Amino acid sequence: MMNGLWAGMMLAGIVWGLFHGTMGEITDGAIKAAGDAVSLCITMLGVMSLWTGILEIGSRAGLIDSLCRKMRPVMKFLFPRLPKDHPAANSIAVNMIANMLGMGWAATPAGLQAMKELEELEESRRKDKELQKKAVPRGTASNEMCTFLIINISSLQLIPVTMIAYRAQYGSASPAAVVGPALAATAISTAAGVLFCKLMDR
Repeated sequence: MMNGLWAGMMLAGIVWGLFHGTMGEITDGAIKAAGDAVSLCITMLGVMSLWTGILEIGSRAGLIDSLCRKMRPVMKFLFPRLPKDHPAANSIAVNMIANMLGMGWAATPAGLQAMKELEELEESRRKDKELQKKAVPRGTASNEMCTFLIINISSLQLIPVTMIAYRAQYGSASPAAVVGPALAATAISTAAGVLFCKLMDR
């Protein structure tokens, strides 16, 4: 769908240029945009490498495990049915930490792993006679999956690293000025998401 949307917008621009005699400007714009895209990719690669490396160092030093343990009260509140010390809890915590640092692309692998582990948890519930009635049918998202997805999308950000890098790349006089507004906006969206999850859980 997205491919069709972008192709349609590009085609509309080209047709508009043909009818208004601005094909030269369109060609110049396309070449400049291609150069900007390559430059931005190189910048973001550096930022991604830096923060992914910091996450790896933190993981090897035990910092990530320590942060995950400190997040247990939050995890218990958000996922009351998730068994204690379940592998999914650690993956969810890593995803949330990466999102709080504004590294959505670094949070994705942990998020995919968390979803896989939550599906395995639901499968084990289906096989357990005592928990079978509370398990959702195969192919249906569980409460934990829905809650995790909403929290992941709302994504509380303490340091929007990606946005700061974008602003710096495009010559912003104060790239970090977005920190306050981003924190306020994502705090509100996360609070709304948590409230929605709790209401729907009932």
